Amino acid sequence: MVKKLVVASNNHNKIREIKQIFSKYPIEILSMKEVGVNIDIEEDGVTFSENAYKKAETVYRILEQKAMVLADDSGLMVKGLNGEPGVHSARFAGEHGNDKKNNEKLLKLLKNKDRESRKAKFLCTIVLIEDLNKVIRVQGEVEGLICEEERGSNKFGYDPLFYVPEYNMTFGEMPAELKNSISHRAKALEKLKREMKKYIEREI
Repeated sequence: MVKKLVVASNNHNKIREIKQIFSKYPIEILSMKEVGVNIDIEEDGVTFSENAYKKAETVYRILEQKAMVLADDSGLMVKGLNGEPGVHSARFAGEHGNDKKNNEKLLKLLKNKDRESRKAKFLCTIVLIEDLNKVIRVQGEVEGLICEEERGSNKFGYDPLFYVPEYNMTFGEMPAELKNSISHRAKALEKLKREMKKYIEREI
């Protein structure tokens, strides 16, 4: 039996990544829009985990517990900016989801900063609610550096600025398959799959 899993998001890039990573599992991945949930959930938590749980629980209750719900909160933490933008990554420049302005602000704040200050990591926390008595929390991260200019054709978020030394390229330059295998979200989802393995096998 195919299980339904609703992602508490309408972000096409995020949902595409999750679908690719879960492609071998008997799980139907649906966005909020696809299940008729049309709300904005205020992300007012002080941690990624708080924000992810709030989104998952809100959608789970709206759906009257008829599907598993997954939510994530992720962001960029830069050493030279004391961990900023952190939970404010999507609205770093003041306008939610404006990647161009967010990247411009980040570059401006790091102008003339040394390599140590440009050290950064992407962090992703995922919360999956199977039922209100079973909540799974996992976290993944990937370390890198912030470039002095955008690189690559993938303009999603901070990807064109996030340089991974061991691959000598930014997330923005990486093929989707490579990024999805090493990203913070991929690492969190791998942990999630291990947590869910027995549950999935029991239900199918």
